[in-house]
Amino acid sequence: MSTVSDMVSTYPKDLGGVDREKLIACIEECFRCAQACTACADACLSEDSVAELTKCIRTNTDCADVCDTTGRVLSRHTGYDANVTRAVLQACAAACKACGDECGQHASMHEHCRVCAEACRACEKACQDLLATLG
Repeated sequence: MSTVSDMVSTYPKDLGGVDREKLIACIEECFRCAQACTACADACLSEDSVAELTKCIRTNTDCADVCDTTGRVLSRHTGYDANVTRAVLQACAAACKACGDECGQHASMHEHCRVCAEACRACEKACQDLLATLG
């Protein structure tokens, strides 16, 4: 079990029908993606071709911030607002798609972009999977 799973399982109230497994997966993917995007942006800054990676760096940092925020919002259950949760998940999926697409363009030249693109696609899918359960 992960820390995320442990914390969700110890929540003292009912989660209101939220699919626990998809919630746990989404929180984990959000934090995993935030880390990958942060590290990818930093790696891009170390590349000799840094000027060509400006959009990638910007997309990485935006995605990292959105994923981190989404993971934190999903980790809070008291006073849960499904409309806010849906909006945050939609924003996260959009940021992950944009970043995954951008990093995917550089994946053959920069291994860190390949790894980041994979993390972004996994997070996008986790957000969509959780969204599908919220109606």
